[in-house]
Amino acid sequence: MTNEESAQLDNWFTYHSPAGDQIARYAAIREAAIAFAVVVVENCVSSADRTSALRKIREATMTANASIACGGK
Repeated sequence: MTNEESAQLDNWFTYHSPAGDQIARYAAIREAAIAFAVVVVENCVSSADRTSALRKIREATMTANASIACGGK
């Protein structure tokens, strides 16, 4: 494992407490995600596809938050 790979893993698997404008950025992502999730629930029939769509919205939200927490690395 290279030093760069080791540093990346350390960054990914370390808790990053919010600082500066991160709280507002997390909130903006969360607000957009819930708005999209509501649109999906209100317009799609209950099905495996709707469940998958909601799961992917959740995954996208979590990945976007990780991008903020890890500084895009």
